[in-house]
Amino acid sequence: MKKILVTGAFGQIGSELVPTLQQKYGEQSVVAMGHSNYPKDFKGIFESGEITDIKFLKELVAKHQIDTIFHMAAYLSVKSEMDPQGAWEVNVIGLKNVLDIAKEAKLQVFWPSSIAVFGPTTPRQNTPQITPIEPTTMYGVGKLTGESLCHYYHLKYGLDVRSVRYPGLLDYKTPPSLGTTEYAKEIFWKAIKEKKYTVPLKADTTMPMMFMLDAIRATVSIMEAPAEKIKIRTSYNLAAFSFSPEDLYNQIKKFVPDLVIEYKETEIQKIADSWPQSIDDSQARTDWGWLPQYSLEQLVEAMYTNIKKQIDNGAK
Repeated sequence: MKKILVTGAFGQIGSELVPTLQQKYGEQSVVAMGHSNYPKDFKGIFESGEITDIKFLKELVAKHQIDTIFHMAAYLSVKSEMDPQGAWEVNVIGLKNVLDIAKEAKLQVFWPSSIAVFGPTTPRQNTPQITPIEPTTMYGVGKLTGESLCHYYHLKYGLDVRSVRYPGLLDYKTPPSLGTTEYAKEIFWKAIKEKKYTVPLKADTTMPMMFMLDAIRATVSIMEAPAEKIKIRTSYNLAAFSFSPEDLYNQIKKFVPDLVIEYKETEIQKIADSWPQSIDDSQARTDWGWLPQYSLEQLVEAMYTNIKKQIDNGAK
């Protein structure tokens, strides 16, 4: 029976990934690792600890006889710019801890990279799988380092580590956090509650995005693919669709016709300008059969419907 450890279990991705894995492999087969402030309604195995504590991680892996790690714990882009040292410790040292433990215990590892790995020298349209990579943010620097570490541990030690470069991810279960694409989540909450929103970007700032359910499906799919199908051990490009704040506004207006927005650039504009506008993920499609299921229109309907339901039920 599979025994899975999910770090960052109650973050944006972990909150969706853990129940998906529990449903697939059984509640007692998934260990959710996070901080002490986990959801009170969580059902399953929970462990509280820090990803930078390698002694704790080793003991945890041995205690639960873990064979697979989904390493999701991370600082996102904006928080990484605010605290570069913390970002390095969590995003890079934390990953190396996981890889070292996996090497010794012969575990399988999933680690998420991001479109933040790219930079101004990368082609912004239809960004290729193999391309110049020169990130200009601490988050991106950490992802580039992480991709290199994963590749090295696979070549040097034969570690079965797999990764995808997530685009901006949208979900309705967690509140907006400190990420460059998080405006696209926050706008739904503000649209429904206040009928107005100030976008921290230019109206035409186009970035690759994806509905969380597609991201979770991709994450599980790449881990279930036969090892011989995984040709890339840095990280696979992953894509669904791209949109700008103006594009999203026009879609949300179908549900909130009186929504009023204004555009007021903040520091995150610089981050967004260094990222691709569209992604070529043909290698993931060829190698392990990746295909997105949700369109932009379907994403907007799902986000609006579910966030409105939460607000109607008293969510802040």
